[in-house]
Amino acid sequence: MSERAQTGNLADYTGRIAAALEQFLEGGQGDAMSRHAEWSPALSGPLPAAGVGGDAVIEELARTVIPNGARMSDPGFWGWITAGPGTVPVVATLAGAVASPQRYTITAFNKLEELSLDWLAELCGLDAQMKGVYSSGGSVANLIALGAARQWALEEAGSDPAADGLGTVPLALYASAEVHHTVQRAAGVLGIGRRNVRIIATDDHQRLDPAALERALAADVSAGVVPVAVIATVGTTNTGAIDPLRAAGELAKAHGAWFHVDGAYGLPGILDERLASLYDGLELADSTIVDPHKWLGAPVGIAATFVRDRSILHRAFTQEPAAYLEGAFVDPDDVRISLDSMGVPYADFAVELSSPARGVVVWSILRELGREGVRARIRGDNDFARHVATRAAASDRLELMAEPVLSICCFRYVAPGVDDDGLDSLNATVLRRLQAETPYLPSSTVVNGRFVIRPCFINGRTELKHVDGLCDAVIRIGDQLAGLASAGSVLL
Repeated sequence: MSERAQTGNLADYTGRIAAALEQFLEGGQGDAMSRHAEWSPALSGPLPAAGVGGDAVIEELARTVIPNGARMSDPGFWGWITAGPGTVPVVATLAGAVASPQRYTITAFNKLEELSLDWLAELCGLDAQMKGVYSSGGSVANLIALGAARQWALEEAGSDPAADGLGTVPLALYASAEVHHTVQRAAGVLGIGRRNVRIIATDDHQRLDPAALERALAADVSAGVVPVAVIATVGTTNTGAIDPLRAAGELAKAHGAWFHVDGAYGLPGILDERLASLYDGLELADSTIVDPHKWLGAPVGIAATFVRDRSILHRAFTQEPAAYLEGAFVDPDDVRISLDSMGVPYADFAVELSSPARGVVVWSILRELGREGVRARIRGDNDFARHVATRAAASDRLELMAEPVLSICCFRYVAPGVDDDGLDSLNATVLRRLQAETPYLPSSTVVNGRFVIRPCFINGRTELKHVDGLCDAVIRIGDQLAGLASAGSVLL
């Protein structure tokens, strides 16, 4: 056999790995750090001079790597707006990796790339004009959308930034204090400048304040600054708040700015009819994003950017022609084999040339669940957040710190006689003990200057018993610490 040949049978290897993954998903193995002294040395060492072969690698994966993975598939993982993926999209990812390593050429995978984008747009209440492109996550998806905004804004001012550079015209973006921090990075990468992101105050519900936005826009326009884009968030990372879309969109239009909606987490929330009115004004968006690897349960690495006019993406991101690439394709009317055409040219709509076939993964989710299945998932997760809020309202040991809108609930443990600074320290210790001692893995944030416990319910394996278990554990641990505190021996 050639030294270049790969040994092993795909069905055998994937079967062995699948068995190890099933065992991992059953849980009970605890946190990887509890066994760090075992697996870290086993996975260390120099580059091998001679390979160990496929069988040995599969065995190491099954025995050492998989059992010591992240706990994001545990039903109590609610720390990030990402959780373990569903089974069907995992298998679809494997199918794409083997049968279509790239998303291009005239194949079923290229067709599903576009079809799934259209389905995803329809699912999230976008009109048929909105066309999309996949990327690796919300950071890149926002970068792409704001790149389109920059292209449009400077074209309106008489220049082509993608071809000629930015020039000396001062530019600005506008977003609430709760906006995801990757917007500042996008501003830096795009040459707009991190310092030119105008941070707009929020109201008592952590939503962008339209009056403050209007003042910032008017001041900049008067000063000769080009307002590139107003950014509204649907489902902020901290609390799940939804900015007032119509007010923000109308102000953007009135001041000649692009209107972008960051729906990386919360855009699918429109499916919960109890919340649909909060999405009023979404139709004003020039661009929006959504991450299927968040609420839809896709494996990490899939986001979508939608724009009303995809030709703007082409002008902003198109590559210069390459003889080895474009020159290899035939006239579109003479396509006879799959390699005669690149298919939909997604490479010209964003920042990636090489890219996996992500559409098949999203297609598999929407094909498996349908609109109503996704709606049930969204409603159920939102109900979990409301259940925590109900538990907090009924308990003298829990305090709701932000009324849940989507599936995030911010709350804290409270104890008689402990002031806010003491409660911040107490709740930080409660959180550490939750993560170290229990199967419940929320994260934290700060709401109105106070430390809070923050579960985000998007995990398809979560059941109501796990949500109640979290509340019970917070009270139990908090009571233990508060009791110790009265004796002067708590470690905060």
